Amino acid sequence: MSNHHHDTAGNPAKHHSHGHSHAIAANADRRYLVIALALIVGFMIVEVIVAILSGSLALLSDAGHMLTDAGAIAASLWAINLAARPARGIWTFGFKRAEILSAAANGITLLVISALVAVEAIHRLLDPPPVEGGPVLIVAIFGIIVNLVAVWVLAKANRSSLNVEGSFQHILTDLYGFIATAVAGLVVLTTGFTRADAIASLIVVALMLHAAWGLLRDSGRILLEGAPEGVDLDQVREHLLETGHVRDVHDLHVWTVTSDLPALSAHVVLDESCFHDGHAPLILDQLQSCLTGHFDVEHSTFQLEPAGHAVHETGTH
Repeated sequence: MSNHHHDTAGNPAKHHSHGHSHAIAANADRRYLVIALALIVGFMIVEVIVAILSGSLALLSDAGHMLTDAGAIAASLWAINLAARPARGIWTFGFKRAEILSAAANGITLLVISALVAVEAIHRLLDPPPVEGGPVLIVAIFGIIVNLVAVWVLAKANRSSLNVEGSFQHILTDLYGFIATAVAGLVVLTTGFTRADAIASLIVVALMLHAAWGLLRDSGRILLEGAPEGVDLDQVREHLLETGHVRDVHDLHVWTVTSDLPALSAHVVLDESCFHDGHAPLILDQLQSCLTGHFDVEHSTFQLEPAGHAVHETGTH
């Protein structure tokens, strides 16, 4: 992590730290994602055909979920390509938030599909159509195998990235859905209870809603620039105030640029003497040491101010 100090006597000083060591590398996970995408798309086509022929809503809902899986993986690949572009012009952080946008889009897609499947499942619970249990069971078993392989492949990828983790959760949820569908197929085959297919569909809906909530919660927190999970602003302020010659900390902001890339900015009020005896640069080092020692912050900016500068500040907090 490189540190750059800018200090002009009598003027606020700023400190910038640019590590970005956890930023998404262009080719880090592309191979794993492409393999998983090929598995999902190939099986999804087979599943849609069998679902239509067998009349199984559970299989069709699983196929719909697999479509969102494919979309999630494709969005992850797209986001990796965008995130690799260097920052330039108005895009001062580059396109690193592309992965957050793709995660939010996947969450919304899951909500829409789950709503459509839920409506149809409730209709089939009230008026169950005939369902062939044998094809449902066979396809579901193959679906479990395919998703197990896809989960194994994506487990090797960098899951600290929200879009990769979103793809992983999509596949994992789909695996659970296929298990429920296999159970439904077995029940229909052995007992003739066709409502089991609709019940399995509702289970898949619940799993999709859970995945959607997680994606929208995490992406929304980043897009709305909330503090990273696990970061207590009061604790950050307390640690900064423990630094010698620091009299106050205001305009403290902590947010996440993209997955694994938190950022912090703050105005730090120092003793007047620090701007005359050359002590300010040492305080910058101490503030940075405080952050790296207690909080994982990749990008930080400090504005150092003498106490008398407060009369020139408006809207501080």
